[in-house]
Amino acid sequence: MKEPVIVCWSGGKDCVRALAEVRRAPDLHVVALVVTCSAAHDRVSMHGVRRELIEAQAAALGLPIHPVFVATPRKDAACPIAVAAAGGFTAFVPNDEYEAKMAEAFVSFREKGVRRVVFGDIFLEDLKAYRDAFLARLGMSGIYPLWTMDSRTLANEFVGMGFKARTSCISTKFLDSSWSGRDYDGEFLAQLPIAVDPCGENGEFHTFVYQGPGFKHSVPLRSGELVERDGFAFRDLVLGER
Repeated sequence: MKEPVIVCWSGGKDCVRALAEVRRAPDLHVVALVVTCSAAHDRVSMHGVRRELIEAQAAALGLPIHPVFVATPRKDAACPIAVAAAGGFTAFVPNDEYEAKMAEAFVSFREKGVRRVVFGDIFLEDLKAYRDAFLARLGMSGIYPLWTMDSRTLANEFVGMGFKARTSCISTKFLDSSWSGRDYDGEFLAQLPIAVDPCGENGEFHTFVYQGPGFKHSVPLRSGELVERDGFAFRDLVLGER
């Protein structure tokens, strides 16, 4: 019998690739995607993606989502995930709020027999240590299919495998706002400044995946308005018609 696992989900390329790796594992079975959303805006935390897009994406992948709603972030909140992601505030939630809500969600799955959570992290040691310590307190552990893989190799493989993604948010500390709403493809990767990680692992940008291996169909997508706030440029991605 396969072991049931859940995936910590944002709709971006790294968690999508991690899901693809886990789905190939003969002994694992993904039962749900757990996504953290802003309670005030009904969008994915940090990425700024509408929840309806995540729902359409999950349907295309044939998996249910489990949304976890959290409060609007405070810039002065002590949050190890925000610090790990970009050396400062990255529009993430206060840590106490995040931990309480995520613990409730994870425990609800643990009571159904789930003991492990899949993450798309690549090389941030402090973030992984935080996740592992948090899960250990709940009697659970993490799975990191992409851990220590080369970012450039991962990025090129992602594009080469036929995945299609678009940037939903960029940090203007690293890139100008014109990069928000661009397709994540070979041209995007070729034009990235050398100091920017090809997977955006340091918080340089976030993506939404709308097509690729494991999708029953593509998620119809169009780009809306651009909003700049708190050092980030958010491109509103809107669900289109199939």
